[in-house]
Amino acid sequence: MKPLVMNLSNQKNQHIVWLDVVRFIAMFTVVCCHCTDPFNFYPGTAPNIGEIKLWGAIYGSVLRPCVPLFVMITGALLLPVRSDASTFYKKRIPRVFYPFLIWSVLYNLFPWITGLLGLNPQIILDFFPYAGEEVMQQSFSVSLEYILMIPFNFSILAVHMWYIYLLIGLYLYLPVFSAWVEKASERAKLMFLLAWGVTLLLPYYYQFVSNYLWGTCSWNSFGMLYAFAGFNGYLLLGHYLRKLDWSLSKTLAIGIPMFVVGYAITFFGFRYISSLPEYTDEMYELFFTYCSINVVMMTIPVFMLAKKVQIRSEKVQKALANLTLCGFGVYMVHYFLTGPSVELVRALGVPAPVQIPVAAVIAFAVSWLIVWVIYRCCGKKAKYIVG
Repeated sequence: MKPLVMNLSNQKNQHIVWLDVVRFIAMFTVVCCHCTDPFNFYPGTAPNIGEIKLWGAIYGSVLRPCVPLFVMITGALLLPVRSDASTFYKKRIPRVFYPFLIWSVLYNLFPWITGLLGLNPQIILDFFPYAGEEVMQQSFSVSLEYILMIPFNFSILAVHMWYIYLLIGLYLYLPVFSAWVEKASERAKLMFLLAWGVTLLLPYYYQFVSNYLWGTCSWNSFGMLYAFAGFNGYLLLGHYLRKLDWSLSKTLAIGIPMFVVGYAITFFGFRYISSLPEYTDEMYELFFTYCSINVVMMTIPVFMLAKKVQIRSEKVQKALANLTLCGFGVYMVHYFLTGPSVELVRALGVPAPVQIPVAAVIAFAVSWLIVWVIYRCCGKKAKYIVG
């Protein structure tokens, strides 16, 4: 989520427009993804609840590449790391940490602030469909409890902050991983990705076959392929695919069937789980898991197709470059706006099939505007607020 100014040759800075396109896709789809929450986690009942759940599943499934694309951008830009670890950490982590801390506090204070303003507690559910009865108390003590938990995990009011914990971890890991990436052959990188590919099947094995595999047991959670598992695979995948040059015809011939199969697994798997009489939170999210084979099958075609996009308009290039600057701030702000945007499009009578993308456009545009205003008003100090 930083300005795209790296050059593979490392000779001089060069803006990479197609990666701006990938970032735009990732940024808009993550906003769109959070606009599905009021559909997939609809509070209460409605005459058209079946239609609401259906469109939540349709959009929720197709939008799964959003987060993996962010991680792949990071890998494409930053691997191998060109500075020492200390310099890298000083440059990257503060610009993530301070906005994360500020906005986490603001999200967690929101229920208490609604109480001070005398607002109906229902408004909290309108903003955050995940929120439970506890936050409906509009109590400062509850908000304070959530704030004190920030060093350990995100709260139910700031669900999207899970990614920032991950991002900080990836930044800490990058200089270490980079030492191997810089020296590894293309064959070695491919072997790593193949091993990672096997781990993408493990969520389904654990759910449908057995809780244990390849050395995992009640006293050991780290199995044989543990070192290859997780989002580090997306880091390497972004680095690897950046240098992979396919023709447009090859990209479409491979990418379209791959995406369709991945989407079918995601959609029908999610619909199956959500139709069960009872299911856990982990089961509900199973086919939406980012580190799963079906999501990777959707993410690779999107990334490779974005490489083929050519932007010749200078105005569009500047807009995309501005989004690169504002992207992290948009991520911080947007979760305040997705719920109200869905409520707005419903009030306006927008047809259910297009409510999610229309709400996403509103939330995305307003978030971008807010971040732009913060940059205009705060200048260099804006980096502590919106990255």
